[in-house]
Amino acid sequence: MKKDPHLGLSDIEWQLLNSFQHDFPLVPEPYKEIGKQLGISEEEVLQRLQHLHECGMVSRVGVVLRNGTLGVSTLAAVEVPPEDLERVAQIVNSFSEVNHNYEREHALNLWFVVTARSQQRLMDILGQIESKSGSEVLMMPMENNFHINLGFPIH
Repeated sequence: MKKDPHLGLSDIEWQLLNSFQHDFPLVPEPYKEIGKQLGISEEEVLQRLQHLHECGMVSRVGVVLRNGTLGVSTLAAVEVPPEDLERVAQIVNSFSEVNHNYEREHALNLWFVVTARSQQRLMDILGQIESKSGSEVLMMPMENNFHINLGFPIH
């Protein structure tokens, strides 16, 4: 993404988007440390992240752990009529255990990753998504481990 003045983001917000995707401080008060590095308060860091979330620039701030480190996870997919995709994506996103979701050009057009504390909780989440969306969830547990860099430079 190119830095576009029409997006209305401040230099601090651009720094938040770029600087902490890989080097998030692993300290007891990470937002305070980020604020120190940016020259703003911890409260302002949190307010700006909330603003970025509300305007759709950030979907979540959190750790991504190697599969199997804590709890269980699965890749899942659903077939959703295109006119219903936004509604179902919001249902999927309503669970904090969902790392991310994305649209694919395929019959199974909405894919997402769920990480939960137990197999029972994972199945409960998938069941709730099925129930609320009206779409069957296909579970695709990992067979091979691949590392994907989820950091994206934003200019």
